[in-house]
Amino acid sequence: VQLQACGGGLVQAGGSLRLSCAASGRTFSSYDMGWFRQAPGKEREFVAAISWSGGRTYYADSVKGRFTISRDNAKNTGYLQMNSLKPEDTAVYYCAASKIGPTRIGAQYDYWGQGTQVTVSS
Repeated sequence: VQLQACGGGLVQAGGSLRLSCAASGRTFSSYDMGWFRQAPGKEREFVAAISWSGGRTYYADSVKGRFTISRDNAKNTGYLQMNSLKPEDTAVYYCAASKIGPTRIGAQYDYWGQGTQVTVSS
């Protein structure tokens, strides 16, 4: 699976962005998907994950209630809707695909996109 994330940008605190993750290659619908982020000088962290069917979703406590993960298997695309953005959400955001499950553990993802920069100004 080849993944390409896009939709990042510069936004003011309180604003919104929608990230997309376009998949090609193997059947995207058979993979669970996750979003991770990495801020400068920090380790990569889990943001959200969704099962292959879209029936199960999981979120980091720091984004719960503000971010929504979704997917459209017919379009081979996953999404991360980010609302009420905060300066601490500033990071490079990565999408990833897993056969193991919608896990919070990055090492359990098989494929990764190239990342898209999200910058939230105060």
